[in-house]
Amino acid sequence: MLTLTKALHDRIVEHARQDHPDEACGVVAGPAGSGRPERFIPMLNAARSPTFYEFDSSDLFKLYREMDDRDEEPVIIYHSHTATEAYPSRTDISYANEPAAHYVLVSTADADDAGPFQFRSFRIVDGQVTEEDVEVVTAYS
Repeated sequence: MLTLTKALHDRIVEHARQDHPDEACGVVAGPAGSGRPERFIPMLNAARSPTFYEFDSSDLFKLYREMDDRDEEPVIIYHSHTATEAYPSRTDISYANEPAAHYVLVSTADADDAGPFQFRSFRIVDGQVTEEDVEVVTAYS
Protein backbone atom coordinates (compact mmCIF):
# COMPACT_ATOMS: atom_id res chain seq x y z
CA MET A 1 0.00 0.00 0.00
CA LEU A 2 1.12 3.55 -0.73
CA THR A 3 0.66 5.99 2.13
CA LEU A 4 1.23 9.66 1.40
CA THR A 5 0.21 12.96 2.87
CA LYS A 6 -2.67 14.98 1.47
CA ALA A 7 -0.21 17.78 0.72
CA LEU A 8 1.90 15.50 -1.50
CA HIS A 9 -1.20 13.99 -3.12
CA ASP A 10 -2.51 17.47 -3.93
CA ARG A 11 0.84 18.63 -5.34
CA ILE A 12 1.03 15.63 -7.69
CA VAL A 13 -2.54 16.25 -8.88
CA GLU A 14 -1.90 19.99 -9.31
CA HIS A 15 1.25 19.34 -11.34
CA ALA A 16 -0.67 16.93 -13.58
CA ARG A 17 -3.43 19.49 -14.12
CA GLN A 18 -0.97 22.35 -14.73
CA ASP A 19 0.93 20.47 -17.44
CA HIS A 20 -2.25 19.25 -19.20
CA PRO A 21 -2.59 18.72 -22.16
CA ASP A 22 0.99 17.36 -21.95
CA GLU A 23 1.85 14.54 -19.58
CA ALA A 24 3.41 15.66 -16.30
CA CYS A 25 6.10 13.67 -14.53
CA GLY A 26 8.13 13.76 -11.36
CA VAL A 27 9.47 12.00 -8.31
CA VAL A 28 8.76 12.04 -4.60
CA ALA A 29 11.92 11.12 -2.73
CA GLY A 30 12.22 9.80 0.79
CA PRO A 31 14.88 8.67 3.22
CA ALA A 32 16.64 5.57 1.89
CA GLY A 33 15.02 2.39 3.17
CA SER A 34 12.06 4.17 4.77
CA GLY A 35 9.50 3.81 1.98
CA ARG A 36 8.10 7.16 3.12
CA PRO A 37 7.53 9.80 0.43
CA GLU A 38 8.61 13.24 1.64
CA ARG A 39 10.26 15.51 -0.94
CA PHE A 40 8.20 16.51 -3.98
CA ILE A 41 10.31 16.95 -7.13
CA PRO A 42 8.36 17.95 -10.23
CA MET A 43 10.30 17.27 -13.41
CA LEU A 44 10.08 18.60 -16.93
CA ASN A 45 8.59 16.25 -19.50
CA ALA A 46 11.39 16.44 -22.06
CA ALA A 47 9.09 14.86 -24.66
CA ARG A 48 6.49 17.63 -24.18
CA SER A 49 3.86 15.23 -25.38
CA PRO A 50 0.22 14.50 -24.48
CA THR A 51 0.85 10.77 -24.97
CA PHE A 52 4.36 10.14 -23.66
CA TYR A 53 6.66 11.33 -20.90
CA GLU A 54 10.40 11.29 -20.70
CA PHE A 55 12.69 12.61 -17.99
CA ASP A 56 15.50 14.77 -19.35
CA SER A 57 18.60 12.59 -18.98
CA SER A 58 20.78 15.34 -17.49
CA ASP A 59 18.02 16.39 -15.06
CA LEU A 60 17.57 12.77 -14.03
CA PHE A 61 21.32 12.31 -13.53
CA LYS A 62 21.42 15.43 -11.32
CA LEU A 63 18.39 14.22 -9.37
CA TYR A 64 19.95 10.82 -8.62
CA ARG A 65 23.22 12.44 -7.53
CA GLU A 66 21.28 14.80 -5.26
CA MET A 67 19.22 11.95 -3.78
CA ASP A 68 22.42 9.98 -3.21
CA ASP A 69 24.02 12.96 -1.44
CA ARG A 70 20.91 13.32 0.76
CA ASP A 71 20.66 9.54 1.45
CA GLU A 72 17.31 9.43 -0.35
CA GLU A 73 15.68 7.20 -2.91
CA PRO A 74 12.73 7.58 -5.29
CA VAL A 75 9.68 6.42 -3.33
CA ILE A 76 7.12 7.58 -5.90
CA ILE A 77 7.62 8.01 -9.62
CA TYR A 78 4.58 9.71 -11.05
CA HIS A 79 3.18 10.85 -14.35
CA SER A 80 -0.14 11.69 -15.88
CA HIS A 81 -2.22 10.31 -18.70
CA THR A 82 -4.09 13.05 -20.52
CA ALA A 83 -6.66 11.08 -22.50
CA THR A 84 -6.74 7.61 -21.00
CA GLU A 85 -7.26 5.93 -17.66
CA ALA A 86 -4.57 5.96 -14.99
CA TYR A 87 -3.05 2.58 -15.84
CA PRO A 88 0.53 1.88 -17.00
CA SER A 89 0.96 1.64 -20.76
CA ARG A 90 3.30 -0.87 -22.38
CA THR A 91 5.87 1.92 -22.66
CA ASP A 92 5.45 2.82 -18.97
CA ILE A 93 6.01 -0.81 -18.03
CA SER A 94 9.09 -1.17 -20.22
CA TYR A 95 10.71 1.93 -18.66
CA ALA A 96 9.90 1.02 -15.05
CA ASN A 97 13.31 0.27 -13.55
CA GLU A 98 12.82 1.01 -9.84
CA PRO A 99 11.30 -2.17 -8.36
CA ALA A 100 10.93 -0.61 -4.88
CA ALA A 101 9.12 2.49 -6.17
CA HIS A 102 5.41 3.19 -6.27
CA TYR A 103 4.39 4.17 -9.79
CA VAL A 104 1.59 6.72 -9.47
CA LEU A 105 -0.58 7.65 -12.42
CA VAL A 106 -3.04 10.51 -12.51
CA SER A 107 -5.56 10.75 -15.33
CA THR A 108 -6.30 14.30 -16.43
CA ALA A 109 -8.67 13.14 -19.16
CA ASP A 110 -11.33 15.11 -17.30
CA ALA A 111 -9.24 18.20 -16.58
CA ASP A 112 -12.22 20.56 -16.51
CA ASP A 113 -13.10 19.49 -12.94
CA ALA A 114 -16.54 18.34 -14.08
CA GLY A 115 -16.02 14.86 -12.71
CA PRO A 116 -13.68 12.63 -10.72
CA PHE A 117 -10.07 12.17 -11.68
CA GLN A 118 -8.10 8.98 -11.21
CA PHE A 119 -5.14 8.74 -8.83
CA ARG A 120 -3.79 5.20 -8.79
CA SER A 121 -0.61 3.50 -7.61
CA PHE A 122 1.13 0.43 -8.98
CA ARG A 123 4.17 -1.72 -8.35
CA ILE A 124 5.96 -2.69 -11.54
CA VAL A 125 8.53 -5.45 -11.16
CA ASP A 126 9.98 -7.44 -14.05
CA GLY A 127 7.16 -6.29 -16.31
CA GLN A 128 4.44 -7.38 -13.89
CA VAL A 129 1.95 -4.69 -12.86
CA THR A 130 0.19 -4.88 -9.51
CA GLU A 131 -2.22 -2.18 -8.41
CA GLU A 132 -2.05 -1.21 -4.76
CA ASP A 133 -4.29 0.71 -2.39
CA VAL A 134 -3.55 4.38 -1.72
CA GLU A 135 -4.01 5.88 1.73
CA VAL A 136 -3.99 9.66 1.96
CA VAL A 137 -3.21 10.91 5.47
CA THR A 138 -2.98 14.34 7.07
CA ALA A 139 0.49 13.58 8.44
CA TYR A 140 2.72 10.58 8.99
CA SER A 141 2.49 9.04 12.44
